[in-house]
Amino acid sequence: MKNIILKNSIFGGLIVSAVLVFGIDYMMKNPDFEPSMVAGFISMSLAFLFSVLGIYQHRKLNNGIISFGQAFKTGLLIAFLISTIYVVTWLVMYYNFYPDFMEKFGEMTLKRASAEELAAKKTELAWMEKAYKSPLAIIGLTYAEIFPLGIVMALIGALILKKK
Repeated sequence: MKNIILKNSIFGGLIVSAVLVFGIDYMMKNPDFEPSMVAGFISMSLAFLFSVLGIYQHRKLNNGIISFGQAFKTGLLIAFLISTIYVVTWLVMYYNFYPDFMEKFGEMTLKRASAEELAAKKTELAWMEKAYKSPLAIIGLTYAEIFPLGIVMALIGALILKKK
């Protein structure tokens, strides 16, 4: 079972991290480029399909039988490891390649904001800049960006694939 969890976590983590690396790199080199939240969501969804695949492989390993609890645990572990790979990738990118990310992101965000949104965006960016001074806050914010979708995908996979 450990092999199933590790393999699926690595494959899912590679997918979501590759999109993160190329997306952030492109965004930083092209300030007029607007990052696509849809592309990020799709890459995360594809990555978390490996948690569903892991649940299926676990069920197959158990002669076609898996409880909801076992299925959810397997999917959740895979989702957590995928999310951890994503968080570590972002930390390496941020601290080693883009330490000025928040400044550039703030500039891009304010350029695109309408007059009505400007004050709210400034407040939000000030909060993020303050949070990004703490590595623990960066880790927490990055997990919050990806892990909830992983929980949902693990739950859906466990509901669909449970079999007594």
